[in-house]
Amino acid sequence: MFNDIGPLELVTLIVLAVLVFGPDKLPKVIQDVTRTIRKIREFSEGAKQDIRKELGPEFKDFEFEDLNPKTFIRKQLDNEELGLKEIRNGFDLKKEMAEVTDAVHGRETEPPTPAPSAGGRIDMTKKPETPRVEHPPYDADAT
Repeated sequence: MFNDIGPLELVTLIVLAVLVFGPDKLPKVIQDVTRTIRKIREFSEGAKQDIRKELGPEFKDFEFEDLNPKTFIRKQLDNEELGLKEIRNGFDLKKEMAEVTDAVHGRETEPPTPAPSAGGRIDMTKKPETPRVEHPPYDADAT
């Protein structure tokens, strides 16, 4: 409950509570607050039990945490019946990004194979020509 409160903030809250309520009323206030929190928890647990009872036996494994969208989506993505793991594992992001980059720069995805010369031999001493890509002029004032 107090995971995000640091020690300095906790000391500040205690000092403020002592100043606002006084040292003689502070224990009574703490008891009232803990009693109220306990009643709220009992009320919420009772409401959960009533909802489970009304839903019937087919929802006996129902968890209220599943109503949280993050939990629901995470649970559905890990579901084996949908086959999403196979799709996720078959997707190669680096390859897809390389193809998109090549398409943007006007390069072909596979380098063209040189046509065989007469006699069916390929000249391996020549370096393949890389297409020259002209970049637009750099404007330092525009950035």
